[in-house]
Amino acid sequence: MQRISTKLVLALFPAALLVTLPAHAASCNWSAKMEEDEGGSVMTASVCGGQKGDAHLMLACFEKPVLSYDLGTAGGQLEPGISGSFTFKAGDKSLTKKLELEAMYNYFTAELSGPSDPLLALLRGKGEVTVSADKYGEATFPLKGSGTAIGKVLAACGKGSGGAAD
Repeated sequence: MQRISTKLVLALFPAALLVTLPAHAASCNWSAKMEEDEGGSVMTASVCGGQKGDAHLMLACFEKPVLSYDLGTAGGQLEPGISGSFTFKAGDKSLTKKLELEAMYNYFTAELSGPSDPLLALLRGKGEVTVSADKYGEATFPLKGSGTAIGKVLAACGKGSGGAAD
């Protein structure tokens, strides 16, 4: 009887993994919501990705859009004051951007030029984007829902900071 139970468990184990993986992947789509920041509430678009789903790309708008990249557990504890060149690749397009470490939160950030920034255009694409750096490896993020989420952040740009919305 024991031998049959073990065989049954081993036979069903791969099926259990397949059931678990899509549920995890579904939770890694872009979304936009109000989040608390030092200066109050700010509209933030975010997505999770990477091998463990613990890496994050986030976009918030203060005076200009700010992209943040949290390496997740792959990043470990990083040294304050560092920066890195990260390549963002989606489909046949890629661009490299220098990101500075935000020591308080332990993730890399870059202020973008505005709503027409080439990186925002790349992130509004279809499929997925891979973010890579020699020193930090790579993580892949889905782009499903990115256009809507990024649009909500850009629409909120300047609101609550005394500026006019675009």
